[in-house]
Amino acid sequence: MTPWIRSQTTAVPTNPAAQEPAPGEFTVGEVASLVGISVRTLHHWDSVGLVHPRGRTTGGYRTYSAEDVGRIHRVLVYRELGFALTQIALLLDDPTVDEAAQLRQQRHLLEERIARLQQMAAAVDQILESRTSGTSLTAQQQAEIFGRGWREDWAEEAQDRWGESEEWAQFERKAVMSSETERIQLQLGGDALFAELAAAKRSGIAAGSDEANRLAERHRETISALFNCSHSMQVCLGQLYVQDARFTAQIDEREPGLSVWLSEIIDANARLHSVDPATATWE
Repeated sequence: MTPWIRSQTTAVPTNPAAQEPAPGEFTVGEVASLVGISVRTLHHWDSVGLVHPRGRTTGGYRTYSAEDVGRIHRVLVYRELGFALTQIALLLDDPTVDEAAQLRQQRHLLEERIARLQQMAAAVDQILESRTSGTSLTAQQQAEIFGRGWREDWAEEAQDRWGESEEWAQFERKAVMSSETERIQLQLGGDALFAELAAAKRSGIAAGSDEANRLAERHRETISALFNCSHSMQVCLGQLYVQDARFTAQIDEREPGLSVWLSEIIDANARLHSVDPATATWE
């Protein structure tokens, strides 16, 4: 063996102390275990500039401060709410953003999600009972939920089109477990939403604006009272509003051109949530 090879293969002693983080700091592995995500995810977030570890050990290993860990928790909350990583970076780094207000809004959205999950748990119990009794959604119940303009002859078509889907099953479960008063309240809520949409369209609210995105989210949340509506599904509904003359007529009755405008604000908002309207599917 040549001296050159020996010099390359001789083991170099390591200093364990050089790998130890300073007090109050954490290694990548410790943070991954603490917050419940993978080391690979942390490395990815570092590479895209979302969460940079601020410190280094004397041996050059990256370490996270308590402030870094706090940022990671905020990222996780935003991600759970459906925000893309690029959006999260803007929310966290834009100096004009009120972080306290954002956190309060996050809490409100989480409370809404918890309430919906609790409702769905109750719906599961109800569907178990309704399967035994053979209860099904009536045309009258559909009319109460869909509101004015709903025709009974649409019921059979709706059943044919969506009857085998999980979303239709959710729709029926929620309708069956709702009282007549609750269904009427749902209808009134939908009427109020479309009145607000019509007013926004008349006032010149542009697709992609903050107000238009807020209204698009409110529309999706209203649909989610019937079934879990993703942004991709919402885009498909928006396409239906302009492609099916019956839906177009019903929506445009409130404001000429409202169906097209609504489809446009849905598409613009979907792009913010990493959904391409051109390739959106019912999922």
